[in-house]
Amino acid sequence: MLSELTRTGPGTLNGRFMRTFWHPIARVKDLPAGRAKPLRIMGEDFTLYRGEGGAVHLLAFRCAHRGTQLSTGWVEGDDLRCFYHGWKYDGSGQCVEQPAEPEPFCARIKIRSYPVEEYLGLIFGYFGEGDPPPLMRYTEFEDESRGYTDTITSTTPCNLFNIVDNDPIHIYFVHSTFNASQGRADIPRVSCEETDFGYIATAADSVGSWIYNCYMPNMVHGRRDGSPKGEAIQWRVPIDDENVLNIGVNLIYLYGDEADAYRARTNRGNPAEFSRRVNEVGQRVLAGDLHISEVDDRSLLFNVQDYTAQVGCGSPVDLAHQHLGREDATATILRGMWIRELNALAAGRPLKRWTRPSEPMYLGNDERVPISV
Repeated sequence: MLSELTRTGPGTLNGRFMRTFWHPIARVKDLPAGRAKPLRIMGEDFTLYRGEGGAVHLLAFRCAHRGTQLSTGWVEGDDLRCFYHGWKYDGSGQCVEQPAEPEPFCARIKIRSYPVEEYLGLIFGYFGEGDPPPLMRYTEFEDESRGYTDTITSTTPCNLFNIVDNDPIHIYFVHSTFNASQGRADIPRVSCEETDFGYIATAADSVGSWIYNCYMPNMVHGRRDGSPKGEAIQWRVPIDDENVLNIGVNLIYLYGDEADAYRARTNRGNPAEFSRRVNEVGQRVLAGDLHISEVDDRSLLFNVQDYTAQVGCGSPVDLAHQHLGREDATATILRGMWIRELNALAAGRPLKRWTRPSEPMYLGNDERVPISV
């Protein structure tokens, strides 16, 4: 069953499971009105477009006529016209025009459409069968009095489980250059338990303790360390079995002029270009052309460190030949929950109904508390 975890394509067991959840697929700011873009999620291709009136639609990748890529066409009002022969589709996937046909048969032509919602600056899509569940809300990130929010996105050339298995221990090694400035010297004890939404992990060292929350199947809510303080929610969405879309929302505890200055100072520009630079440097480290200690671009370093560790595990990662210990409490809990759900799905039994806590999960400006270890 471990090998099933790394596969999310159409028809795979884990692909069916993953398609029972909403997934963020793009940033709102990256899809202007009147534009269509190709999209690949869990090994399938789609067409994402925004009508001239602002509504977002998600359709099948190809025109039903001759099979060309729909995203190369034109947005007209709330519809999308194919580039090849001008067939036009509305947001439900219904063909509404066949310009060259003397006797149009539009009523018989309909391609698949998928539910979409915009929330927290992200576009979410649902790829499963039947009616989607309600999209989970994260009111902690809706409260503008807590600071300002910004959406982030990048891609990593590895399997989903190279990333979702990440744990608190790695911070003390992978990000050791940042830990020194935060007073961290010892490795924490990690505890983890299943919850109604996923799991909650607690890490405690001689400086204090902190928590982060994993929402099934692929989202983490945790505190942003360093300065300035903040929180982050981030999803790891499979593009396919060898590439992952990292997409989420940062909440920074800054306001007014301070927030403006920080935004200007940390602006990464084009996310695709930033990802390309991170991946390029990370590949040099993995190839032995550069040591991680020689990465002198501080803006890339944290991401390059994660890239090196995660992509270095191979893709698809070989979970069956890993040897987990007590330090891997989060990975053990997560894999156990995931396998349990896949077994239930395979047997036709009901899946667990994952729910949000009834109250917002505020992490606060700094939830660390003194603790003896």
